[in-house]
Amino acid sequence: MDLSILFQNLLSPPILFFFLGMLATLVRSDLEIPRELSRLFALYLLWAIGFKGGVALRSAGLSMETMLPLVVAMLLSAVVPLYVVPLLRLAKFSVADACATAGAYGSVSVVTFITAQKFLESQGIGFGGHLVAALALMEAPAIVTGVMLFRGLQEGSSPKELFGARRHELKHLLHEAVVSGPVFLLLGSIAIGALTGQAGWQKLEPFGKDLFDGVLVLFLLDSGLTASKQLRSISGSKRMAVLLSVAVPLINAAVGLACVALLGMSHADGFLFLILATSASYIAVPAAMKLAIPEANEGLYLPMALGLTFPFNITLGIPLYYMMAGWVS
Repeated sequence: MDLSILFQNLLSPPILFFFLGMLATLVRSDLEIPRELSRLFALYLLWAIGFKGGVALRSAGLSMETMLPLVVAMLLSAVVPLYVVPLLRLAKFSVADACATAGAYGSVSVVTFITAQKFLESQGIGFGGHLVAALALMEAPAIVTGVMLFRGLQEGSSPKELFGARRHELKHLLHEAVVSGPVFLLLGSIAIGALTGQAGWQKLEPFGKDLFDGVLVLFLLDSGLTASKQLRSISGSKRMAVLLSVAVPLINAAVGLACVALLGMSHADGFLFLILATSASYIAVPAAMKLAIPEANEGLYLPMALGLTFPFNITLGIPLYYMMAGWVS
């Protein structure tokens, strides 16, 4: 790994403010971001990245080069739980915990993706905007696969129960995943950006560009506060949770790298694809699993995704995945 890239990433303002948030919790500071503001920051980031991605998608046009990665990304999201669940079961996770955790690691983290984009911009490296669409499309498949595996692994479950009686539930779950606030806003922003193109972006550029870095810093400060709290509240085997929160993203990185090589992606786009493959959802998936698999321990899979994998990915993971993407591009 290029240490200069590593240190440049670690010393970027968003990452430093993330650590400041973690430190504030560790020293028991009363620093706090109001929940309403935190939600507003998240909505702004989703709108900005979606709208800009839609504009870039229109500029790139609909071609095999832009559409095939989206299809592969969705398939990857659906497949990840199929091999992560057996791994977690070997680590003595319960069926419910294994399926819910695997769903989180098959899905994506929007903030990790945004941080990776800022990393590329800081290096002066251009990238395609079509992978923003993959970011939105990868939420639902992992959720559905995780729930299907849970139903199938339950004692006494039959194929009819899995594919028949549960079909309505899975359709409902897929619908909820797509129309949930964050995903719906992201998909809608992509669509509007694609419809309006550069003309629309020029009108909104001061709002979508000039404010972006400041909002990202404040959001990562809040993420640091939350991640540190989640890390302290983790239940179950902490040693195993720490190990798997790093091992699973690295396994996903290897699988994602094979996809990047087969797709013949550029270095920058391949890097963003690896970010999609390795990040873990700590917003959409926990909300879905709380309803679909209430038996799962939220005090395990949520702290793993937010308190362990997220900090690893935005600090060490970003330069590591960038280096890996260079191996096949």
